[in-house]
Amino acid sequence: MSDGPWARMAEPVQLPDAWPLVEPEPVAGCGRCAELAAGRTAARASGDLSAVSDANVLLRRHPGH
Repeated sequence: MSDGPWARMAEPVQLPDAWPLVEPEPVAGCGRCAELAAGRTAARASGDLSAVSDANVLLRRHPGH
């Protein structure tokens, strides 16, 4: 076996503890936030975790909050 660069494994990459992210809370009195939160709840109930993630992203990016 060769002792070249492909003969050894590199050191593992250490990632910061960024997960799990805390889910964003809807702003009280905001209809769009309430709509996104309701959609997130429905998605979670049906097992659609991709839609849950999408709703979280939209809540975080919601303008004006």
